[in-house]
Amino acid sequence: MLQRQAERFAIAADDNESRLYRKVILRIIPFIFICYVLNYIDRVNVSFAKLQFQSDLNLTDASYGLGVGLFYVGYILFEVPSNLLLQKIGARKTITRIMCLWGLISGAMAFVSRPEQFYLARILLGAAEAGFFPGIILYLTFWFPNRMRGRVMSLFVLAIAVSGMVGGPISGLIMQHLGGFQGFKSWQWLFLIEGMLPVMMGIAAFFVLDDRPRDARWLSDGEKDLLTANLTIENRTDGHSGAQALLSALRRPKLWMATFGYFSVTWAGTVLNFWTPTIIQRSGVASIFQVGMLSAVPYAIGAVGMLALCHHSDRVLERHGHFFAAVFIAGCAALAVAYASWNSALSIICLAVLAVGYLTAIALFWTIPTSFLSEQEAPGCIAFISSVGQIGSLVAPTLFGYVSDRTGSLAMGAGVVAAVLIAGGSAVLSLRFFRMNTG
Repeated sequence: MLQRQAERFAIAADDNESRLYRKVILRIIPFIFICYVLNYIDRVNVSFAKLQFQSDLNLTDASYGLGVGLFYVGYILFEVPSNLLLQKIGARKTITRIMCLWGLISGAMAFVSRPEQFYLARILLGAAEAGFFPGIILYLTFWFPNRMRGRVMSLFVLAIAVSGMVGGPISGLIMQHLGGFQGFKSWQWLFLIEGMLPVMMGIAAFFVLDDRPRDARWLSDGEKDLLTANLTIENRTDGHSGAQALLSALRRPKLWMATFGYFSVTWAGTVLNFWTPTIIQRSGVASIFQVGMLSAVPYAIGAVGMLALCHHSDRVLERHGHFFAAVFIAGCAALAVAYASWNSALSIICLAVLAVGYLTAIALFWTIPTSFLSEQEAPGCIAFISSVGQIGSLVAPTLFGYVSDRTGSLAMGAGVVAAVLIAGGSAVLSLRFFRMNTG
């Protein structure tokens, strides 16, 4: 009798907790989802602008790849300071600052006229955006326990797929129809229009987001206590400041192995995010609008695959093997893309498989380091992993563009991408055994 009563109380508690987390998800996730969609569109819309402004700015594939990569110079330099500042001043102020700055700089990209200006604008855009992605990852750890983060992260990373599905057709429409309006070229309108929205959302962030559960006026005291208690059970504290905790964590091999894993994932992102329009165009699709529409297909398929794999990872509570499987799939698909470039249908299929692997790896990866970092270590270490990982985003497009110029084919560059992905996946997979051996 007592056992049945206890079970009923446990079920009721589980139901109350589920309702509470649904409430939190509906309050937080849609807003940051839209913000990240805009973030990704503004980061990769250069891949569509390239189809026309490459000749206007006298850019080769190699110089375009360099410009794409230079974004990450500013990004890497300011990412850790931004996350440490977020820990002090909160997410509202940090996200407002980041979004308003990046929107203004993205809009200013419309006025570049020389390669040097393109390079400078990309560096400044990276500096403005620095801290947004790791800041959101950190922000989600303030609200959700680790057992829920696979699904929550997948909902957030789904924004990458949606940005591809929405950004491609919208960018294609702008490029197809606005050329010459008010004296601006179509690629200039692309930057102007897609730069205004983040500024508006950045201002809204200040009023919509709450820094932590205890600051949320839309939660009752009991709900705040439950959310805080769930996080307190998991969080470890070490008494260090954020900077001290980061320096201490840098002495742990586990952190460096995880960092290399994330470094590898960004190589897959380079192929998918910055070369998809070019790959589709070179496979025989002439219309820019059709290129934009077809560019949405890999992201749509990738989103479905990511949600399924992340849900399975949460259900069995296994991360490392799922991550390795995702990057292995992405590596094989990146290699296949190079050999399918003669056929548009095959190219899109390969890009779709690449999207499944890439999006899944991004979503699952952040459940791994956040499970072993203390509360003090998390802000600096998340930003450190992200910034070092973005070195891949700096090196990969430059290398990919250079090899494409020299060989006239994507095959050699794709082979390097595949090798890096599988090596990074192996490093993260080994963390599972590292943990077992060290306790």
